[in-house]
Amino acid sequence: MLKDPINPSAKKLIGASILFRRWMTTSKRVQDRSKQKRVNDLEVATEKWKILSKILFLIELLKQQSEMIIPVRSLENYRKQINLPKPHRISDFIRKTPKLFELYKDRKGVLWCGLTERAEELLEEEQRVLEQHSDKAAEHVTRLLMMSVDKRLPLEKIAHFRRDFGLPMDFRANWVHQYPQHFRVVKSFDGINQVECLELVNWNPNWAITELQKKVTGVTESTTTNLHIPGMLSLPFPLKFPSNYKRVYRYSEKIQDFQKRAYLSPYADARGLKAGSLEFDTRAVAVMHEILSFTIEKRLVTDHLTHFRWEIVMPQKLMRILLKHIGIFYVSERGKRFSVFLNKAYEGAELIEKCPLVLWREKVMRLVGYRGRKKKFEILSDMSDVEVEGDIGLMQSDSEVEDLDVQLEQHGSVDYEDPLLVDNSEMDVEEIACGYRNFKNS
Repeated sequence: MLKDPINPSAKKLIGASILFRRWMTTSKRVQDRSKQKRVNDLEVATEKWKILSKILFLIELLKQQSEMIIPVRSLENYRKQINLPKPHRISDFIRKTPKLFELYKDRKGVLWCGLTERAEELLEEEQRVLEQHSDKAAEHVTRLLMMSVDKRLPLEKIAHFRRDFGLPMDFRANWVHQYPQHFRVVKSFDGINQVECLELVNWNPNWAITELQKKVTGVTESTTTNLHIPGMLSLPFPLKFPSNYKRVYRYSEKIQDFQKRAYLSPYADARGLKAGSLEFDTRAVAVMHEILSFTIEKRLVTDHLTHFRWEIVMPQKLMRILLKHIGIFYVSERGKRFSVFLNKAYEGAELIEKCPLVLWREKVMRLVGYRGRKKKFEILSDMSDVEVEGDIGLMQSDSEVEDLDVQLEQHGSVDYEDPLLVDNSEMDVEEIACGYRNFKNS
């Protein structure tokens, strides 16, 4: 009989290693905790948003160019922001949306990208909608400052909420100076560098009322007084559980206890709360509910919330709280940057209350999608609007825009990634298939 070549000490090490691996694989990772609680409709909404974010970035990039055109090769510098990993070609991505983007070729063979006439009309419409929404956006930014400990927040962090709050592209340079009665830009030191912060100018008691208070109690700005002081609240959060979530009855008692628990208003001073306590975590739920209520789509990328841990007194393990309260929030795990939704704000994959900015985005999405064959470039003689030598050719297509469809890939259990990493998951417009057919009717 052959002797075992592994000595006893090595066996102990191997045994310990196996036990460690078992402990690691059975630990509750983010995906493991919510794998059985997925809502297909909200996953579809996440897919739609990821496509839209690519399109909006490209539109905004072209908007900043002097002639609103750019060489396609220059777009290689923005792959990370467009979120289009190699080997996917940017020109192919652009071709799939011919009703928004045009591809031109000059005599030197340089390929250019520009906006269609329809896209330029949409830009003008967006500007009007943003101006109409500006006062409401200023209110939400002010209320965010009111929730912060020092009543100031770095502009760099507020920038993460720009699209979610409906702020214009020039909000740092111009927009922040249009509401001196609410906030002002100040210089601050973070210990190393000087940073620009937005600081609260006047505390508005009428804005220290949560969106939940308004809905549950019917309180409005017109019915409050200047004596209103935020304090303890005892309002249940709106609940909506996934249809396949079978543990509602099992945890019904705990859910009821949580719903009856009093908590500190997001606008009250929270510096006295002890991290990890029930009061601390319940207030965190209220803060997240309030911030998500400010967003135009009632959805945020989770790492945008984590940026405000210190300023708004948020828990370090924010994801754990989001997943724990599945009746209030839904976390989509697609890619490396997770998204969190307010459950009650959605009916299926559709947002229930749509502001004009959401309706504008849906107009953009209706022009996304292309499955026609590629056309050869034709050389035209019109060069009046482009500062390049030679003639310009316009890529034509007789293909109508296809309805936007979405097909969700099978989810695997993937180890949790740092949500601050860039999402490199490919969201190819042509590959989105079948779960969002009703979008064409929206």
